[in-house]
Amino acid sequence: MHADLHQFLSRFIGTILLALAPVVFMAFVSMPLSLNRHPGELPQLDAPIRHMT
Repeated sequence: MHADLHQFLSRFIGTILLALAPVVFMAFVSMPLSLNRHPGELPQLDAPIRHMT
């Protein structure tokens, strides 16, 4: 692979990953907070039913 192309692709992919990192982090942090549980857990029977709207 040409050296300039390699440098461009590595910077481009790094920029994409750095831009997506905060989005992925916020999704994994905010989802359990809005559901009041982790997505894989069953809801508690005594908890009130809330919609995400």
